[in-house]
Amino acid sequence: MKRPDKDRPSTWKPYKQGMCEGCAGSCCTMPVEVKLSDLIRLGLTDEDEAQGSIKKLAKRLMKEGIITSYRSGTEFFMLTQKSNNDCLFLDLKTRLCTVYEKRPDTCRQFPSIGPRPGFCPVTPKS
Repeated sequence: MKRPDKDRPSTWKPYKQGMCEGCAGSCCTMPVEVKLSDLIRLGLTDEDEAQGSIKKLAKRLMKEGIITSYRSGTEFFMLTQKSNNDCLFLDLKTRLCTVYEKRPDTCRQFPSIGPRPGFCPVTPKS
């Protein structure tokens, strides 16, 4: 049987409770779209700045290397990934989220939402 490939949802395994405990963070190497409310929860902006120009906020966050883009049609910001495709907030050594309590809704709801709801691109830790 082939190992799951995060870029090929057809190879993903049905999600079961406890899968994350033995995983090397495969889902944390996928692009993450976030909303303004996520950026506020993460402390990357505040309510005052959020009430102003979203384009100006996006420009600042791009300059700081936190996001790569903003789409006004969907109101989604794309978080920057590290050069190895890890999430900006994934610890390289522990493979754990460094902002877990404040993590974006996209992460909170995965794998209920995503490319293949109910399935996971689990990769066992080496």
